[in-house]
Amino acid sequence: MQFGIERFQEMIRPSRQSLWLPELCRKRIRGYADSIMELSKELNIPDAGIGFDRQSVLEGRILAENRDLLCDSLNTIAELMENVAEEISSYIPLETRKRKLVTNALREEGIKVKDAYYLPKEKGKTGIGLDMYCYSTERIPLQRISDLLSVILRKNLQPSISGSEYIDREEKVYVFVEEAPFLVMTGFSKVTKNNESISGDNYSVLDSEDGKTDILISDGTGSGEEAFNNSRKVIELLEKMLEAGYDRRKAVKMLNMAFCAIEQEKNHPTLDLCSVDLYDGSCQIMKFGAAATFLKRGMDVEILSGVSLPLGMTRNISVNEIHSQLRDGDFLIMMTDGVLDALDEQEYEVTMQKIISTVTEQNPEGIAERILQTVLCLDGGRILDDMMVLTAGFWKDTRKERHIN
Repeated sequence: MQFGIERFQEMIRPSRQSLWLPELCRKRIRGYADSIMELSKELNIPDAGIGFDRQSVLEGRILAENRDLLCDSLNTIAELMENVAEEISSYIPLETRKRKLVTNALREEGIKVKDAYYLPKEKGKTGIGLDMYCYSTERIPLQRISDLLSVILRKNLQPSISGSEYIDREEKVYVFVEEAPFLVMTGFSKVTKNNESISGDNYSVLDSEDGKTDILISDGTGSGEEAFNNSRKVIELLEKMLEAGYDRRKAVKMLNMAFCAIEQEKNHPTLDLCSVDLYDGSCQIMKFGAAATFLKRGMDVEILSGVSLPLGMTRNISVNEIHSQLRDGDFLIMMTDGVLDALDEQEYEVTMQKIISTVTEQNPEGIAERILQTVLCLDGGRILDDMMVLTAGFWKDTRKERHIN
């Protein structure tokens, strides 16, 4: 990490620009550390002596596998730290003319700009970092400054999702990123299995720094409180890793190894991970024992499914990705297997495809509710398993395609 900072200091003068980097790095590393600590709780298997009998050999094998898991974890952390170092080395200052424009404009707003940087992102996107503070008022809305920067720099900018909402009197670095042209809205509908008070299905929707929206669904083994706790654990651990910056594939592999290490025969929750790039509309789906996803485009419905095992079934889990390209007005419909199982038909995915094609609602929650109501009616109102339908709608915001003069 220190090597990366030194490279950065050599590239950019004055060295004043490096003052905020340690805090930025600490924030990222704390995220990594927190997620590893959560995983380590799941991997806390007592040590055992190794002998020559069958039981001792088995215990020794378990210890060896856990060491392998620890090595994989450490390697992943090393890669993450290296990625941060590479990011640090790529920060470059704004051109002198643009920097003066920004500095003068923000001075009129009562803001002192100490430094200004370009923060290159993936796929040619650009971020802006400003080291600044208020000196005339207690605080100023960051969105107001973002709109001003958009005009000055002729880029559609928005505050980073991980930052604060206001600029105050404390000198900090505030990050602005290019707005994504796609908007996403989600809605869900769920019911709990008969005679159970809590559903074993959990979900989460995350917006990430790289302009992606991740939709997570997990179905815990069985039903009731135990299933709820298992699926919630999957969601919470994966949230921590994604927020810390883990690659999605590596995060899932580490999560799977954690559940393998628990050694609980009946604890094999499913995971459905859908990641959408809001800049180009590309969609990546990873399924682990999860039900099919359906892409609705008007009356046309595409089945997106793959064969996979739930988490914790095997240490060398296969990560198969399903790719799709979303368009303006598309809906992604995800569900737990209780919904499809209720159809009680051999070709239940095709039946669901037909059901979705007849849905006329145009908002995510309405679509989810209509699908679930239809399934319950077809099954005579029985609820033999937890059921959840989650719908995500994608629209292109034409306002973000405007040219800023």
